[in-house]
Amino acid sequence: MDMGLLLLRLTVGLTLAAHGTQKLFGWFGGAGLEGTGKFMEGLGFHPGRRHALMAGLVETSGGILLAIGLLTPLGASLVASVMLVAAITVHIRKGFFETNGGYEYVLMVGVAALILSFTGPGKLSADAFLGYSLAGLVWGIGSAALAVLGALVQLTQRRRQPVTEKGASPITDSAHTIPNG
Repeated sequence: MDMGLLLLRLTVGLTLAAHGTQKLFGWFGGAGLEGTGKFMEGLGFHPGRRHALMAGLVETSGGILLAIGLLTPLGASLVASVMLVAAITVHIRKGFFETNGGYEYVLMVGVAALILSFTGPGKLSADAFLGYSLAGLVWGIGSAALAVLGALVQLTQRRRQPVTEKGASPITDSAHTIPNG
């Protein structure tokens, strides 16, 4: 079981950390803060660069926390929160399947992260090494509630009608090469 949890943590955590570094630094073919900021403004998040920075930091830090299994419920909350925002702002209107730009991927990543709050990170984790026992029903529900609260805080900052420069149109999700995961 511990190897399975380690594999899950590493896969979800490092994938999200990589997405975060795309936003922050433009690594792995990402758009960096400037490109992601423009994309975020196209979604109604102003100023876009600040929102790109926050999304990148949340994805990177949440992913790293999950990957190493440190403060696992917090890492899970961060990951689930940013995935919920991505689902609502970009993917849900496109249906379920990823092939259409739907929310399938962000749902899987967010739920996989939350599962770790319920099960715990396993014995091969920083939490176990430090003697933290942060798992179970209360931790899982708390992590999910914190994720929803974090998403709501972010979503309340969104303008319903994206503001664009005169004659420009908002940046859209083209062939799922969006910088927002």
